[in-house]
Amino acid sequence: MDSILQLEGVNKRYGDHQAVDDISFEVQRGSVFGLLGPNGAGKTTTIRIVMRIIAADSGRVTFDGQPLDDDRRRLIGYLPEERGLYKKMKVLEHLVFLGTLRGLAPSEAKKRSFAWLERFNLGEWATHKVEDLSKGMQQKVQFIGTILHRPKLMILDEPFSGLDPINTRELKDLMLAMTEEGVTIVLSTHMLPQVDELCTHICLINRARPILDGTLANIRKDYGGNTWVIRSDMQAAALADLPGVTSVRPLREDHLVELAEGSDPRNLVRALVDRASVESFTRFVPDLENIFIRAVEEDRHAQ
Repeated sequence: MDSILQLEGVNKRYGDHQAVDDISFEVQRGSVFGLLGPNGAGKTTTIRIVMRIIAADSGRVTFDGQPLDDDRRRLIGYLPEERGLYKKMKVLEHLVFLGTLRGLAPSEAKKRSFAWLERFNLGEWATHKVEDLSKGMQQKVQFIGTILHRPKLMILDEPFSGLDPINTRELKDLMLAMTEEGVTIVLSTHMLPQVDELCTHICLINRARPILDGTLANIRKDYGGNTWVIRSDMQAAALADLPGVTSVRPLREDHLVELAEGSDPRNLVRALVDRASVESFTRFVPDLENIFIRAVEEDRHAQ
């Protein structure tokens, strides 16, 4: 895949505070890219630089291989964490207004808006004021406003906030369907299970700079190490005496067995089947929450 968005050496400082420190990454076309980090890490500042809300002190942002200017920015749909709906406006009227801001003719904006309201089961709310809607319903209206102009790239900051599990599932399915049509999504969220499910690539920012960047599959593999999940009738103490084993930890009904670097797991399997009844032997694949915590803690200790 080729990249649609590139950041190269982007920096932003506010007085003595370095908000963004030499951030570089590429977002592959048609992917869901996770931009992650603890509170205050620099994610929102990075997004605002991409959206040209604020200017970087240095560095380069390119979109489709060209410097990102105001014309190209209009090809991006942006859902900010801080929502910006006019609560006294009627829902359909508000969406038509947002559509015209993004270059649609009023008639086309109305047609697309009503179709999306129907898709999200909000058609009967079209003539109600925004303030009459629940938080989750307002979130769906804001999302519709983000995609009305059919952007090539969408930047979604906490898009699942306020949504119940059914609507969260509906939004995730829609996001995946849009990527199949060639739309690229940058997802910034603290809901790591959603990132685990949706994203193919991530960039984890801590202390204003990237500390992890790459495909989620490769990052999982790197953080999994030479560690295996074993279910057998052998006790932890006996497992610890097997060839190459450096540690054994309980993992629900299983044992998490870590081997020394360079140890061949086949030697462990042979020793294990000679001594015990083995039900399963699989590589340990850490979830993103585990990786996130470990990476941030390692970076903190490296200060």
